[in-house]
Amino acid sequence: MRIAMRGVVAAVLCLAFATASAADGRAPAKRPPGAAIASAHALATDAGFEVLRAGGNAFDAAVAVSSVLSVVEPISSGLGGGGFYLLHDARKGRDVFIDARETAPAAATAASYLDAKGALDRDRATNGPWAAGIPGLPAALVHLSRRYGKLPLKATLAPAIRIARDGFPVYTRLSRGYAARREVMERFPGTRAVFLADGDPPQDGELLKQPELAATLERLAANGFDGFYRGVTAERLLAGVAAEGGKWTAQELAGYAVREREPLRFAYDGWEVVTAPPPSSGGIALAQMMQVLAPWDLAKLSPTQRTHLTVEAMRRAFRDRTFYLGDPDFVDVPVETLAHPAYAAGLRASINPDKATPSELLSGAPTPLEDEDTTHFSIIDADGNRVAGTQTVNLLFGSGLIPPGTGVLLNNEMDDFALKAGTPNAFGVMGYDANAPAPGKRMLSSMTPTFMVSPGRVAVLGTPGGSRIITMVLLGALGYADGLDAQAVAALPRFHHQWQPDAISIERGALAPDVIAALRAMGHTVNEPKEAANGQRSSDTWGNLQTVEWDRATNTLHGGADPRNPVGKARVEARAAR
Repeated sequence: MRIAMRGVVAAVLCLAFATASAADGRAPAKRPPGAAIASAHALATDAGFEVLRAGGNAFDAAVAVSSVLSVVEPISSGLGGGGFYLLHDARKGRDVFIDARETAPAAATAASYLDAKGALDRDRATNGPWAAGIPGLPAALVHLSRRYGKLPLKATLAPAIRIARDGFPVYTRLSRGYAARREVMERFPGTRAVFLADGDPPQDGELLKQPELAATLERLAANGFDGFYRGVTAERLLAGVAAEGGKWTAQELAGYAVREREPLRFAYDGWEVVTAPPPSSGGIALAQMMQVLAPWDLAKLSPTQRTHLTVEAMRRAFRDRTFYLGDPDFVDVPVETLAHPAYAAGLRASINPDKATPSELLSGAPTPLEDEDTTHFSIIDADGNRVAGTQTVNLLFGSGLIPPGTGVLLNNEMDDFALKAGTPNAFGVMGYDANAPAPGKRMLSSMTPTFMVSPGRVAVLGTPGGSRIITMVLLGALGYADGLDAQAVAALPRFHHQWQPDAISIERGALAPDVIAALRAMGHTVNEPKEAANGQRSSDTWGNLQTVEWDRATNTLHGGADPRNPVGKARVEARAAR
């Protein structure tokens, strides 16, 4: 089936290419005029260009951007977490998916997360050493550099080392996130040593210096994989985890391995969409949703009808996510069935165009088949190489635990497993056996780094946002298909449905009042942002989409940084190094 799908994709795109060329008489540009980078922090974007100007390519720039984000966005990602990197090697004409997802320690069985009454121990699942999987991001940086880059790690990690050592100004999202997680963060001496170094929590505008993290990055730069997973850093990680009651082993650290996987690809309205395979749930869900919607001309529908159909596609994709998806190295994930156009046609047939489908009417049992947290960056270089990178520590500041002497904030990705079958995790999504923990297994993720390729345009996009990542990438992809530019795509208003709970959540102002009323009349529950107890509004906005685009017809580059994030930056440089 996969070969058949690729044939369909290729045929559609060849026809579109021939049509486009005949229409304007001008062949699309073969190389971009420079480079474009969009990331969630200006320092990371600038670091990427610093490396490009030094002779690096997009993959070297990805190491620089990823590592700087690991320094300046501890609220979202870091060396103690993991990520997915979708790459396009222009010289080889090859796409590859780099899976640097964290893995489960052997001690972390499902039973380890239950309290005396058999209920899920939420504190253990999200805070401290038991919440943390074995980190994958440092291995990814080494892998990207050595297999795809042109420069040594000492060059590509230099900006992150410098910023960690010299400090960067604290911004509101970081200080606010620390305040929200302060009780957990200050349980651990290693964490207090970093964030309370001057005697009080991080304040807007003050410099946050991380000398221990700088030293850890220096060991990684000097010794590659062994500079993190063996030797001094590994010893300190193991000691810090053990001191708080966790159970990691030296063998688990040294045995971590990045996986290269074949990306998932499908056709939509003249575009080839290249996206994340399992253990991401995002690519399959994206394929399902876009192929369910494909027969409708969404641009010609009323806002109510378009939203209704999009929500119904979301509902069905998230239902399948719950039961079928997990680490493909451990479970048989029916990728080709779930992502096939014929399966999407069956899902489409179950949609009533005039009424909401109650989630309870979609089977709640398996059937046979054959936020602020997390960050994203997008890169296109002057040779046409591109990277979509999404990385995370899961919730705000991950587990809150920094093993002393490392500066490495550990993730709390164990909560992304189905630690107790049918019990929602922190993002409200559930899972069953396919996503149960096992030694060395990778937990399911919603991260969805994506390329969209048409004869005239190439786009790179992705976002943080927990389970909402998938639907934000969907809305962004549909925006590109509608002809929007990169900045307009990054700014699109957002709505979300994930099967359970059975409700549409929306950003403030995302849907007009008459559309909300019409959706409710169709049977939808629409949850608008509400005033929180402290007077602050909850869920006004979400996500932090970063995207870049190459218009091959005009040979121009464009970047889009999410306007919801004031420290993000999209930048185009016409003379970036080739």
